Amino acid sequence: MADWATISSLATAAGTLVLAGATFSAVRSSNRSARIAEQALQEQRRPVLVQARLDDPMQKVMFADGHWIRAEGGQVVVDEAEGTLYLGVAIRNAGAGIAVLQGWHVWPDLVRADVDHPPPEGFRRQGRDIYVAPGDIGLWQGALREADGEVTREIAAARAERRAFTIDLLYSDQVGGQRTISRFGVWPAGDDRWLGSAGLHWNLDRPGPR
Repeated sequence: MADWATISSLATAAGTLVLAGATFSAVRSSNRSARIAEQALQEQRRPVLVQARLDDPMQKVMFADGHWIRAEGGQVVVDEAEGTLYLGVAIRNAGAGIAVLQGWHVWPDLVRADVDHPPPEGFRRQGRDIYVAPGDIGLWQGALREADGEVTREIAAARAERRAFTIDLLYSDQVGGQRTISRFGVWPAGDDRWLGSAGLHWNLDRPGPR
């Protein structure tokens, strides 16, 4: 005679196993959908800074001490007045989200691609946040003063000798995430102009393209 109690228990166990499998599959699918949605949201907020186009309008900005700089499209400003170096880069946000500039690091030479960026804590903080809307242009600004020591003298020498140098910019999206470092090479052009070009980008909070 069939042991109906055993058969019933086995049937119940099989049903529970099937239900567990279906639940596990649903949870995995839900998690996958959540990750895809999160990635899509991040892409909508991700900024990418590059050099402004040569035909972009002139940008101008004032420093805290009242000094003004102006940069035509694609240009870099390297001004010197009373021992202070005033730097500016005309930039364009090629990404889909707002870029918030937070810090910068200047190299006195043209840095090769195999040289890594400094750690984020090694960047100089911006005196104020600079916002660049997606698809729009802006002007990054930074100043080197006598109190900053050797780096001021090195950049002043590069300016006087018309030598190329490098600027790394640290920025994030509008909520402080997706931190990115973009490296801009700065080259002399003619007798008194400087041009900038973005060459490398590092994603600090997610895997990068390389």
